[in-house]
Amino acid sequence: MAMIEEKLADMGLTLPPAKAPVANYLPYLERQNILFISGQGPVDANGKAVQGQLGATIDIETGQKAAQLAALNILAQVKAACHGDWGRVQACLKLGGFVNSTADFTEQPAVINGASDLMVALFGAVGRHTRFAVSVPSLPFGWAVEIDAMFELNNG
Repeated sequence: MAMIEEKLADMGLTLPPAKAPVANYLPYLERQNILFISGQGPVDANGKAVQGQLGATIDIETGQKAAQLAALNILAQVKAACHGDWGRVQACLKLGGFVNSTADFTEQPAVINGASDLMVALFGAVGRHTRFAVSVPSLPFGWAVEIDAMFELNNG
């Protein structure tokens, strides 16, 4: 697990800093070795977000990149919660994916694969997780996706 950031670098990806919450909630919470990550958006390290609506203004490939970026923000929260100790991560348990999409767009699972594929690429078998991918008519800040997560941790 210590090689997570090396794997990201090999993939040409960079872990952004963990973002502060934008309202009255915690970015993460650990209870009984389960780490809950609040919904993360597709915002890069410079604060630039992937915005738009699938089926209207952006395509599936852009949506997948947005989901991958949201997953990177999830991982930034995991790193913060574990104080940089990736060895605490035992498994990615669940991703919950919200896709800003039109009423007739039906490829939400393909979009959220951008996040799921990253978890499996980084963590291998323990990155396989349960998931949902649903359509919503809008998301905060015009984001294309928002994704939350649950991880199992060891006591460290």
